[in-house]
Amino acid sequence: FQITAKVSIIFVTLQYNVTLPATEEQATESAFLYYYGIKDLATVFFYMLVAIIIHAIIQEYVLDVSFISKPLSFYTVKIANYVQCSRKPYSVLVILNVVFISCSHLQENYISDPTILWRAYPHTLMTFQMKFFYISQLAYWFHAFPELYFQKTKKVSSGFVIFRFVLSFLPFFGNLNHLGLVLLVLHYFVEFLFHISRLFYFSDEKYQKGFSLWAVLFVLGRLLTLILSVLTVGFGLARAENQKLDFSTGNFNVLAVRIAVLASICITQAFMMWKFINFQLRRWREHSTFQA
Repeated sequence: FQITAKVSIIFVTLQYNVTLPATEEQATESAFLYYYGIKDLATVFFYMLVAIIIHAIIQEYVLDVSFISKPLSFYTVKIANYVQCSRKPYSVLVILNVVFISCSHLQENYISDPTILWRAYPHTLMTFQMKFFYISQLAYWFHAFPELYFQKTKKVSSGFVIFRFVLSFLPFFGNLNHLGLVLLVLHYFVEFLFHISRLFYFSDEKYQKGFSLWAVLFVLGRLLTLILSVLTVGFGLARAENQKLDFSTGNFNVLAVRIAVLASICITQAFMMWKFINFQLRRWREHSTFQA
């Protein structure tokens, strides 16, 4: 299989590897870093197929089995909510497997030295964990887009999902991938907790602790997202020496781009807070009606 092996490597392994020589601090190790290019589309396609297979297996042998095993009293109007909710958290779980792989890199660098988020921009080189994280993200979203059509999702919801997809990967293609990694980890962790809480709620209406914890973390997540974005884009990049638009080096650090990035993030966070407030008000009304 020597002929097909050369082709399959493009699909299975990460492309565009560069080796940096060892420094005085790392005398025994060389750094293996990656950048992105057109061949990454083949890798994204392969892992999109993997995501489809994993999603189908979980849906068929885990979610549907647990759904069928419910007693007859469970077959109420909650069926649609249970099925709709059960699909997403386990899809997000596939993403979280990659997120937790990147958490080791997150703890070692970003927490101890947050200036990495903007220092030495543009960030054209990535570690293996970081690039695999973004490749997996792209594969997941491309596998999820057909569901918007088959589930007949509303145009407003579909538009917001597509907008979130574009906004999620602007840091990657804009060579601000450190900030994008941190913000995506925050977002998916809170979102995963919310959908797990919904699963428990649809099984037992008395379970409310998950929603309480999620509400606190959601607000903290939005606040931390704004703080990190303003700190990185508004202060860190604004003080950088090189502020010229240069497509050859991947430098997009100009005033217009920074304003557009901050505006997009602020609008997205405001919209999410608006949906969060409406969700909490609806829960309080339902709880008051149930007690009455």
